[in-house]
Amino acid sequence: MLIRTHLAINSLFIIIFLPSVSKLWLFIPIALLATILPDIDSGFSTIGRFQTSKIVQFFSKHRGMFHSFSVCIILSIILAAFIPVLALPFFLGYGLHLLADTFTIEGIKVFWPFPVKSSWRVRTGSRLETTIFLVFLLVDVFALILVIRNLVWFLRIKF
Repeated sequence: MLIRTHLAINSLFIIIFLPSVSKLWLFIPIALLATILPDIDSGFSTIGRFQTSKIVQFFSKHRGMFHSFSVCIILSIILAAFIPVLALPFFLGYGLHLLADTFTIEGIKVFWPFPVKSSWRVRTGSRLETTIFLVFLLVDVFALILVIRNLVWFLRIKF
């Protein structure tokens, strides 16, 4: 899927978690960064264009190791051990990226290095993907309005 679709999907879940998160200034950027991180292995992606990403691309092909829940879980456990506050937003962003990519024709190797692959029918950049993007964008707007409305209602009662 395209980065815009990943961001639209993940934004909904970030919005859902907003009322429960105490450090929004950390949660939101880490979740968004983790959303684009699996595509570090592609030279055509937003993050893959950086010079430092070329090292990763030398050792891994696109939708290889970095597009697996094995890496997502390992990195999340490492974060949980050393910087616990980053573990949930990282897992959320990275994991939802992978979940969305399982619906594409190219699919992903779910638990690399095992060859089991999950794929479906969504072609990257197709009308169907654009429709998915627009639906999630619309739902994001409504969800954000609801969260803001509930926050205003809560603050009015509290004060």
